[in-house]
This record gives sequence, C-alpha cells and structure tokens, in this order.
Amino acid sequence: MQFTKMHGAGNDYVYLDCLAGPVPGDLPELARQMSDRHFGVGADGLILIHPSECADARMQMFNADGSEAEMCGNGIRCVAKYVYDHGHCRQEQLQIETAAGVLDLELILTDQKVSQVRVDMGQPILSADQIPTTLSGSPVVKQRLSVADRELEVTCVSMGNPHCVVFVEELTDELVLQVGPQIEVDAHFPQRVNVEFVQVLSSGEVRQRTWERGSGETWACGTGACAVCVAGVLTGNTDRKIVNHLLGGDLQLHWAEDDEHVYMTGPAEEVFQGQWPARSS
Repeated sequence: MQFTKMHGAGNDYVYLDCLAGPVPGDLPELARQMSDRHFGVGADGLILIHPSECADARMQMFNADGSEAEMCGNGIRCVAKYVYDHGHCRQEQLQIETAAGVLDLELILTDQKVSQVRVDMGQPILSADQIPTTLSGSPVVKQRLSVADRELEVTCVSMGNPHCVVFVEELTDELVLQVGPQIEVDAHFPQRVNVEFVQVLSSGEVRQRTWERGSGETWACGTGACAVCVAGVLTGNTDRKIVNHLLGGDLQLHWAEDDEHVYMTGPAEEVFQGQWPARSS
C-alpha cells in the first residue's frame, strides 16, 4: 500500500490516496501502527483522501491513538497540495469536504507546485454546548478551570473541533506536557479537548504550543491557531490579524470583521513516499 508523508508547519501525517483505489480496513488500528514513531512511519496521525460528491475531495483523519477527528487545519492544506501536485485537481481554488463541513482553499504556487495554502476556516463556534464544554458562559471567555492543582483562566472555541486556549506568561514543558494531558480529559470537556498554551508577544504576534487530543504535543495545530486568533480578540489580548509562531513554523491568521470567518495561511510540504506492508504485527 503506497503512502505519502506530508507536513504543515511540522504537523505531520501519513496520507493515503483513496481517490481511485480501495479503502483499507480497520482504520483506527492502521492509524496507530503507521503513526508510531519507533515501529511505524511516524506521524501525528493518518489522513485519507477520498472522492467527494460535494467537493473536489474529502478528507478523513485519525489521530495517532486511532481516534477519528473532525478537522485538521494543517492536514487540509496538505490535502490541497496533494490533489493539485499529483494532478487530481488542477484549479487554484479548491473545496475540500471534512467532517466539520466543506471548506474553501486558495492555493499559492511556487514553480508550479503548491507552497502555501489560504484556508477559509469558517465561523468559530462559541456556544458552550456546541464546543462542547460544561464550563460556564457562552461564549466561554476567561473562565476559571481547576486542574493539576492549578487555577487557570481559559477561553473555549470550536473550529469544527474543540479547543481550550490558555494565555500564559511563559511557555513551559510543565504546562504543555503535564497540565495539557489533564485538561484534555477534564470532565468539563465531554469529547476531550485540544489545549493551546499561548504567550502574547504583541497585539499582532503570539507564540503557541499545543497538546492535541489523541496525539500529544504536536509541532503545529492549524485549528488551534485559528482558535487562538479568536480567543485573542475575545479576551482583548490581540488584534484580529496575527502571526502565530509554532514549533514547526509560522501561520498567518485573520478573524475577519465582515463575515466573521477565520482565514489561515500556511505552508504545505511533501516529505517522501513509501510502501506499507499488507500486514503489521
């Protein structure tokens, strides 16, 4: 079975082209095996590219632990690059279907290949019951959360998947690697949650580290960066247009005033292709 390894700002996934071929069985187990960084390909998860009845392609994604997720901002940019660079769709405006809806993407080309992608991520979901979270407030802005013997101030946003944004003075391993996992499974988040720890550098610039639901710390999170842009405005920490510095690179975010959509621009890169054996024990 042929696969392609790709990443967006260091958020890496294994991609399977199912546009014309068969879909493998037991996808959660396949995601776990292929994502393993010691015994597999190594990735934050598995993304399948399917035909779509309502868009140019459909993205289906699984986290490294085998759980299926609704959306991935970095992953969808790589899907767009794959379908364009591999000749499936040669227009520079694409629509990709996801479990969170159909998104519009604008491709930016360098030497006839996709180098950057601008994604219309749609309107953020701010209603507590739709995020979902049982924290008080709707929107949930600057609410207190007690976890890991800490009192945190959090803001919650869904970009098709749930995010808990925590603005901090300093980004530390203790916060990300110890507090992040506990927030992910906190009872206030019935579907678990992605956690963004954010240091504000200026009104137009932030630094982010992410503990992703089902994958652990990742080098970038596109939907999380969008959630941070929204949370920054809601809390008064940032402007509507920001540059977000992640471990794997920078993303440009804009929460537009006219249509309330969040726009994300960032890189998409193909790393290599390979063959995965039919078994794996």
